[in-house]
Amino acid sequence: MKKYNLAILGATGAVGMEMMKVLEERNFPVENLRLLASERSVGKELTFCGKTLKVELACDTAFDGVDIVLGAAQNAIAKQFAPAIVKAGAVFVDNSSAFRMLDEVPLVVPEINAEDVKNHKGIIANPNCSTIITLTAINAINKVSKIESIIASTYQAVSGAGVGGPAELSAEVDAIYNGTTYEPKVFSHQIAYNVIPKIGGEAFEGYTSEEMKLQNESRKIMHLPALKATCTCVRVPVMRSHSISATIITERAVSVEEARNAISNGDGVKLVDDIANNVFPMPLDTSDQDIVFVGRIRRDLTNERGLSIWCCGDQVRKGAATNAVQIAEKVIELNAFNK
Repeated sequence: MKKYNLAILGATGAVGMEMMKVLEERNFPVENLRLLASERSVGKELTFCGKTLKVELACDTAFDGVDIVLGAAQNAIAKQFAPAIVKAGAVFVDNSSAFRMLDEVPLVVPEINAEDVKNHKGIIANPNCSTIITLTAINAINKVSKIESIIASTYQAVSGAGVGGPAELSAEVDAIYNGTTYEPKVFSHQIAYNVIPKIGGEAFEGYTSEEMKLQNESRKIMHLPALKATCTCVRVPVMRSHSISATIITERAVSVEEARNAISNGDGVKLVDDIANNVFPMPLDTSDQDIVFVGRIRRDLTNERGLSIWCCGDQVRKGAATNAVQIAEKVIELNAFNK
């Protein structure tokens, strides 16, 4: 099997570290792996496939000879190095939001629109984590009847805010238990024993940037330009895995049984739906794996063409690292290199 030279931009962050783990788990055909980060991380040693690799400085010449770059850095870093990556002839699979809505950049969930990978001009974008989880959950239903609208609420784990999120939740719980105080640094308010109904900055008529991503990204990924979506994003005191409640309206009425059958045979999803026996998707069950669990499937009581579902997925893996690695696998499968 042919092997390929890879680089991870932002290798020492939570998503970058997870990318290394996923590459190893999936036996990705890696010839050489270059770990790139800022100057403060240069020289740090990380283990990949039993080998010790040293973190190198992210700079314009670091991408020479690389076939695929997995981006796990913030928008500004992605924008800074994208020209050098493309110039070096690599495909940049980027997890930031910097390029997602550009017409020339495919936005890909491999279970849904893998063929879009072939349309890149050097950059392929990884969607928002909640978008990936939601669309993976409902894609099988969309194949039965086109989805016209989505009303969703997301319940997003603290790890979605980076490594500082879980640390802050733990510190607050300890402070409350010990009767001391803790000043929030990562979140705008105390997250322990609380929920915060705001993720991202205000973007459109009171909706946050995180909330608008569901509509804007879903239209592009699902090739549904008229799709309408309303979303409320909530940070919850859960360590890992995002949960989403979604009501979808389809072109024709889809029965609960049809939906269950479709999801049972869908890609990247698992039907977990037996309310009588308290069986339904939960964050604890979906953490540290790549399948989106879907359950609580029921007809919407306000619209005869509506269905309501509940889904959970690991936002660090399927919502970020694994989806990016799957895109890289599609680049190889479809021979969609930037050469």
